[in-house]
Amino acid sequence: MTTALDRAVRVFRERGYHATSIGDLTAAMRLATGSVYKAFRDKHAVFLAAFDRYVAIRGEQTRNAAGRGASGRERLRHVLLSYVEHSQGSEGRRGCLVVGSAVELSAVDPVIRARVDAQLKSNEDFIAGLIREGQADGSIPGHVDADGTARLMICITQGMRVVGKARLPLDGTSLVGVAMKLLA
Repeated sequence: MTTALDRAVRVFRERGYHATSIGDLTAAMRLATGSVYKAFRDKHAVFLAAFDRYVAIRGEQTRNAAGRGASGRERLRHVLLSYVEHSQGSEGRRGCLVVGSAVELSAVDPVIRARVDAQLKSNEDFIAGLIREGQADGSIPGHVDADGTARLMICITQGMRVVGKARLPLDGTSLVGVAMKLLA
């Protein structure tokens, strides 16, 4: 079922919730309509499972990126570079399910809004933790506002995902360099 769910994630990322039909999902998931309804009840349930799967995968990718750094500053730089990587090419054109859900569904679906809010807060907390780690190891000055800077970094990373979906070019090295100046 994980493979089928990964296929549903891709369809929702590419098309959004409203533009995706049950037919699109059954074709992508390679399941009969009855099997989809038996496993998930309805399209909304498929979407929630796909959202949770996407968040788990992206979280692992982000933690792995952070793991490549030796200091809090370098760990954060690797996270930003990971966002650039996932915002370009075919991956970037698919889009971010969190950003897409925030734009398309958060205003009308309280369940999705809660999931989007929780994920953005989790990402922000992770970045704030990396900033605090950098402050503790001396790679980021102590005067940097960890919470405010983390919020701005979320705005930057989610903006990268929008730019990638829009197929605009990203100069990742330059963008990350500018973002890292926030830590001076």
